[in-house]
Amino acid sequence: MMKSKKENIAEYILWLWQMENYLRAFPEQAEATQELHELNEMMHREGIMEGGHLQLAQNALAELEDLNDQLLDEEATYRAAIIRLQPSLNLLKAKTDRPTMSDIEACFVLLYQIMMLRLQKREISPETADVQQRATQLLQYLSKTYIQIQNNDVQSTEE
Repeated sequence: MMKSKKENIAEYILWLWQMENYLRAFPEQAEATQELHELNEMMHREGIMEGGHLQLAQNALAELEDLNDQLLDEEATYRAAIIRLQPSLNLLKAKTDRPTMSDIEACFVLLYQIMMLRLQKREISPETADVQQRATQLLQYLSKTYIQIQNNDVQSTEE
C-alpha cells in the first residue's frame, strides 16, 4: 500500500527507498501490483534501476531540506536538536560516497541503514540506537510541521 506524502513525508521517503531496493532485488515482482508496476516504470524511465532514487523521493527530500533551512533560522530548539546530531551525522557522511549530503538526507540514510540491519536481525549499539532516536524525533517534527504548513496552505486557498 503506497504511503502518502500528505500523511507523513518522512515515512513516504523511506517507503519509496524501500520499494526501489525491493524492485532492484526482485524485478520479477514488478507486475505483482499496479503500484509496483508504476514505480518500476518510473525507475526505468528515470534510469535508476542500478542505483539512485526516484525523482518523487528527491523532490520530497528537497521539500524537507527547505523546511529544515527555514526552521534553523526560526526555531532555537530545532537548531539545538540539529547541532546535537551533527557529530554523528558527520561521521556517517564521512563513511559514504557522498560526504557533502545534507543533514536531513543523512538522517534518512541512517534510519534506512538501521532498518536494513534490523531486517537482517543484526544488533545495533546503544550509541547508534540513541542517534536513531534523535534522528527519528527530528524527522517526525519536520513531518508534522510539513503537514501543518500544507494544511494551512490548503485552508488559506479555500477561504
